[in-house]
Amino acid sequence: MHALTHRRFGRASEVLRLEEIETPTPRAGEVLVRVEASSANPYDWHFIRGEPWFMRLGPGGLRRPRHPVPGGDFAGVVAAVGGGDVGGLAVGDEVYGFSHGAFAEYVRAPHGRVAKRPAGTSWEEAASLPLAAATAWQGLKRVGRLEAGQKVLIIGASGGIGTLAVQMAAAWGAEVTGVCGSPNLDLARTLGTDHVIDYRTEDYLRGDDRYDLVFQLGGTASPLAIRRVLTDEGSLVQCAGDGSRALGPVPNVVLAMAMNRFVDQTLALVSTVEDTATLEAVREMVESGQLRPVVDHVVAFADAGSAVDEVETGSPRGKIAIGGYGREVPST
Repeated sequence: MHALTHRRFGRASEVLRLEEIETPTPRAGEVLVRVEASSANPYDWHFIRGEPWFMRLGPGGLRRPRHPVPGGDFAGVVAAVGGGDVGGLAVGDEVYGFSHGAFAEYVRAPHGRVAKRPAGTSWEEAASLPLAAATAWQGLKRVGRLEAGQKVLIIGASGGIGTLAVQMAAAWGAEVTGVCGSPNLDLARTLGTDHVIDYRTEDYLRGDDRYDLVFQLGGTASPLAIRRVLTDEGSLVQCAGDGSRALGPVPNVVLAMAMNRFVDQTLALVSTVEDTATLEAVREMVESGQLRPVVDHVVAFADAGSAVDEVETGSPRGKIAIGGYGREVPST
């Protein structure tokens, strides 16, 4: 099969190369999916660059990438199943999910991280959902314990996770304030925000409003600064992808843990669990009309590196999807 690989760390568009490698064979409890589309996430550039640096001590690889085929989100068709329990999945099922190695024509995935593709979505729309939607769902529900009638502030409301978090919070009956740049204010309004704040012209951390929940998906504000806009028993939920290149979210996590000992507010981190149960919950929201994927644009399989670069350095409206898998093999 064809796959995009990186044999060294660096900028995605510079180190990703098209290679022909062996098609993986699903093991017990796994399925092999013929990939129709994927999408770019901050997850991808972190692994491709090997940053934050401490990642190289674990899953990233110390001197060279431990897993040379990047990519996480995928949507496609089950091509084969391994032995044992595969969650009722069968060859021919149209699915979406998450497994490292999705920048390839085939990806092997544990059945517990795969679900049926939401009806009515394109391949690219479905592939834009897994990691972002799971982070939004778990950050608001599992970690933030959002309830109807609460006031929620979503920092980064026009990004890949934010566009989904806004819709989820609105569907669950919250009063939603979205923070984003001026070019994206209208988008945030159409997704269900009750109020929007342009971070370029307004300091959202020094206003009079107080929020039951702040979901930080963008910006560099510390937990100490965000505390000022929380209610007395409010919660701050930070995304694990925030932070510096060297240390990632570690400084903010350590600060939040220390502060939790002395304040009634809750300062927490969402570390996304990509599981079938969450994917099924997301699918139900999409099929009921409560949630729609927001795809900024679609790039060809051969240009996946440019999509990852744009996620790293730019501010896409929603997600950048990657299509064209297997239908037209790009030239090397």
